[in-house]
Parts: sequence; structure tokens; C-alpha cells
Amino acid sequence: MIAFVSFWIQADGLVGHDGIIPVASWLEQVRNRFGAEAYLLFPTLCWLNSSDWFLHVLCAIGAGLSLLLIFEVVPVVCLTLLWLSYLSISVAGQLFMNFQWDDLLLETGFLTIFLAPLRWLPSRRLESPTSPWAHFLLRWLLFRLMFMSGVVKLTSGDESWWNLSALRYHYETQPLPTPLAWWAHQLPAWFQASSTIVMFAIELVAPFLLFCPRPLRLIGVASILTFQALIALTGNYCFFNLLTAALCLLSVDDSAWPPVGRKQQGRENMRGARWPSWILIPVTVTVLVFSGPLLWESFFPGSDWPPFLGTFYRYIEPFRSLNSYGLFRVMTKTRPEIIIEGSEDGVTWRAYDFKYKAGNAEEAPPIVAPHQPRLDWQMWFAALDDVRREPWFINFLVRLLQGSKPVLGLLRTNPFPSSPPRYIRARLFEYDFTSLAEKEETGSWWKREEKGLYCPVLSQRKEK
Repeated sequence: MIAFVSFWIQADGLVGHDGIIPVASWLEQVRNRFGAEAYLLFPTLCWLNSSDWFLHVLCAIGAGLSLLLIFEVVPVVCLTLLWLSYLSISVAGQLFMNFQWDDLLLETGFLTIFLAPLRWLPSRRLESPTSPWAHFLLRWLLFRLMFMSGVVKLTSGDESWWNLSALRYHYETQPLPTPLAWWAHQLPAWFQASSTIVMFAIELVAPFLLFCPRPLRLIGVASILTFQALIALTGNYCFFNLLTAALCLLSVDDSAWPPVGRKQQGRENMRGARWPSWILIPVTVTVLVFSGPLLWESFFPGSDWPPFLGTFYRYIEPFRSLNSYGLFRVMTKTRPEIIIEGSEDGVTWRAYDFKYKAGNAEEAPPIVAPHQPRLDWQMWFAALDDVRREPWFINFLVRLLQGSKPVLGLLRTNPFPSSPPRYIRARLFEYDFTSLAEKEETGSWWKREEKGLYCPVLSQRKEK
């Protein structure tokens, strides 16, 4: 529900008709390039209708089905339609929906279809039968998520992970830090190095504990949950931490919870059917077979797949339900930020203020999770690259020159409320957290230094 509603309130500005990268024109370009193969490479219901209205319908369906799922109403049907709906908007969202937690939500949702009981309505007293195969697949997903995230850091070639200095940069260079990130950044170097060691222990060791006897398994779960809580406290990672925590809870058996409200136990108190093994065993084998090369790639980046598996994975990959993971493979050492300014005369410039990304040095970093402001996130990525490799950014500036209301709705303020500016430009700054002494003296959370133009002055031709 969080994922659908979060995208819903941004959809028009991101990929709507007057958005930054309209899905209708993008799908047309894809179809012209790939022909009939486009429907398999980019599976989305938006092929049927790519209007703004249909995007809203998909999000509304997703939110409604999520509510039904919370109350365990026809769970298999809800999960199947939720997966299809989120896959559709993930493809339609293009680069704005190209995050690992979007893939993680799709894979979790797909595998959970096989965990759900085959019944219409919930029971207040009787337990639902669940398949051990489906239960294993979801634990295996959590294992891959955590373990691969640890491995890729060591195999990326980034020396900051090996010399334990990565966290000295992480808190101030992550996309959307929280106020606690500023305080965490002030901690001494020895504490940051020790924290990095603990992080590797959790990512590389705790996943194996998920398959151990109960005491060790609960230690593994507690470690991962604590790790996710610390990430959430210092960074805004939308629904990622909540989703990972939900996967963790599958490894906690019922006896670990208070008995209040617990449903009756025992086979005689089970009601409802579960997926048969003749379906789940092939699904499990398929997941394990393709997980092998994905894990291998995390150890040896760029390695080739076995030809037979590689051919079949190309058919599976577009559905984003069997994925490779690896968060923060390379640590960003600096924090470039783009400031966009408009002008009516080319002399006086006024800045556009974003809702959540770093801008005003005196403002504290925001707390916005579990919502994900996808434009603010994409601006962080754009600042790390050359504008010539970010065509969406030029589209964004053009929309500002046109005064697009849906795009302006993604920003906090519009410095040109009467009419759009005649000129627009983007400057690049490098941001750093202030020190304790600097903050006490100035009250600012950030300090910044201008690095030059990110995008030169653009203007829109006026029609005669």
C-alpha cells in the first residue's frame, strides 16, 4: 500500500502526459524500436492504455487490493493482481521506478503468492496451512538480499570497504540523510571503522543463521532487524527497511510471540488448502537454479552465465521477480548537488526549491520515509553524472520552462507563480555536513562550495 500510494501522488509529474518522461511517448518509441518483442521486454498493462487516468486506476487498484490483503480477503487473487499492477507501474515508471527495493517488492510479492492459503476469507481462530517450500523461498530471498549486499562491497574494488573508512563518507553522501545522520557523521573514525566491521558481520554471517536451529536463527533475525532499524534512523530508504523486516519475521516461529490472540495450533485446527508440491517444487528448483549464477556474479562481477541458463534468464528478467541485489556496492565519497535556477531577464536568477533533497544549508535533513520522493532521489544520481548522459534532466528543465503544473507539484516552491521563466540553468555545488563547532556557530547543517555549471542556460523559443 505504501509503495502504490507513494507513486500515485507523483505519477502525473514523473511519467504523466505533462510529466518529465511521459509513458505514452516512451512506449511508442519502444514499440518502434523492438516491434512485437517490446511487449515481452517491457511487460506492462500500460500497453493497453497509457493515459494519466489509467496510471491512477492502477495505483488505486493496488491500494485497494493492499487493503484487502491486510484483512486476508482472497489473498492469492490479491497478491497476483498486486504483482501484476506493480510490475506495470514499475515498467511505466522507467528510471524513476528502477530501484532495488522495487525489484525486491515484486520478487517478494510473487513468492508470497505461493505462501498464501487457498481460501476466500480469513478465520479468527483457525490457522492457515502454509507450504514449507514457499516459506523456504522467502527466507532464501532474504539470504540473497543480505549476503549479496555484503559480498558486492568486497568485490567492487572500492578500497573504502577494505580499509573500513566507508562509513566516514556514507552518512553525508547518501541520497536523503535524516537529522540523525548528521550526528552519526560526527562520531570518531574508530567508531565508524568498528561499525563497518559489525555491518559486514551482519551481512555476511547473519544470513546463514536464518537456516540454523531456533536460538541461532533468532539471533540472525535480531541482528538483521537491528541493522535495518539503524539504516532507517540515519537514512530515508522508503519502504525498503519495512519490507526487509517483514521478510525477517518469517523466520520467527509462533512460540516466540506472546500467546495473546494466538490462533489454535495443530493439524486438526488447520482450515483451507495450500499450494500442492507438484507446483512448488518446480518453482523452488527454478529459483535455486537461477540464483546460482546471480550469486556467482556478486563474487565475480562481469562473469558470463552458462549459455543455456543465460538464454532462459533473458525471458525471466523483464518480470523483475528473480533479481540480483547489492546495496552500496561503491561508496560515494563526495556529495554534489544540483541547484536549478530560472530567470526572466538572464541577470536575476531565482532557485527552485525541492521538497526533500539538500538545498538550503540551514535546513535540517528531512524525515520522509516510507514515502519515496523519486525526483529528489533521481537528482542525487544525476549530480554524480554528466548532464549529457541524463536526457531526462533536460526534459525536466523543459517542463519547468513550460510551467508544467504536474512537474511543479513535485517541488516545494515555484519562484515564478505568474508565468514560467524565460531562461533556466543548473549549477553544481559540493555539500558537506558542518562540524559540531560550525553548527554551533552558524546554525547550519550543511556547508557548500560552488563547482560550476551543471547545465548551461536554456531558453524556450517563443512562437510567433
